[in-house]
Amino acid sequence: MALTIRSDLGFCLDRRFGLVFALTSQFKCWLTSGRPAVGERATGGLAVSARDFGVRGPRGWAFRGVRVEAEPGSLIAIEGPSGSGRTCLLLALTGRMKAAEGTAVVGGARLPRQMAAVRRVSALAHVPGVTDLEPALTVGEHLRERVLLQRRFGDSLRGLLRPRGERRDEAALRVDAALRAAGLDPAALPKGTRTAVRDLERVEALRLSVALALISRPGLLAVDDTDLKLSEAEHDEVWALLRSLADAGTTVLAVCSEAPEGTVAVSTRTARRSTEDTEAADDGEGDDRDGDARAAGDGDGDARAAGDRDGDARAAGDGRTDEAGDSDMDQAEADDEVKETADEVAETGRA
Repeated sequence: MALTIRSDLGFCLDRRFGLVFALTSQFKCWLTSGRPAVGERATGGLAVSARDFGVRGPRGWAFRGVRVEAEPGSLIAIEGPSGSGRTCLLLALTGRMKAAEGTAVVGGARLPRQMAAVRRVSALAHVPGVTDLEPALTVGEHLRERVLLQRRFGDSLRGLLRPRGERRDEAALRVDAALRAAGLDPAALPKGTRTAVRDLERVEALRLSVALALISRPGLLAVDDTDLKLSEAEHDEVWALLRSLADAGTTVLAVCSEAPEGTVAVSTRTARRSTEDTEAADDGEGDDRDGDARAAGDGDGDARAAGDRDGDARAAGDGRTDEAGDSDMDQAEADDEVKETADEVAETGRA
């Protein structure tokens, strides 16, 4: 079998076998298509818009009627009390939860039709039950794990084909950039990168979660529970961090009880109120329909009762008629008996 190396980096097998496989420029373009390689910025901030957006669960609507209009690099604050659907809205806008009504557009990708495309350009941080940190692992172990996952599932094929040493250097640069953007200095930790997560302060743990999300260089960063168990000073520190990320070009979506000034506020409190009003209206219409049905049923019952009374009257009339007939028959039988007795007496007298 003859193997010929061509100048265009292609190769072919002997024509006797009729097999030809050329590594042409088109195939090379296919290899390098998709997400940018390691070390390149994936995208800038993403514009986010939504209209009449709603998510419905097994127990009813989590939220509905939400409207969002935010430019790339905006700091979007989802405000509302706990249980008002804040986290559901955050997950829906990042392609992690399917909407039941309305539409949204994130960076040109429409929801809910293009959820996978939105997931590729967004990242989650500090979402309880989704991005929880492992208390027993160290800061360095979390970072190395995220780099491995990013290299395996997040980068393009061109990034995987790079030499190992080059990939390692690029990953180190990416981790340093993420830590710097999140404001987490490993040298300031008690044991550096060998510090366990259980030994971190609340704000430090949140910064680590943000840094892990930034390793993928997302265009949309979603952060949940930004004011959970934080003092006022820590709350201001966290929002200063999120504002710096938005100023750097990343669109930030954050959940809070009350939106700070200078943010694009999206309230789930209003959405929850409209949802409850709609459900109450639906229940009222159902009650009215049930009341009408019950009233109609009562009318039918009255008609049936009247019919029963007529039946009883007819039965009583039939009973009286039967009794009169029976008495007439008894009188006729008595007369026959008297006549027979008289005849017998007459015959006895003649004898």
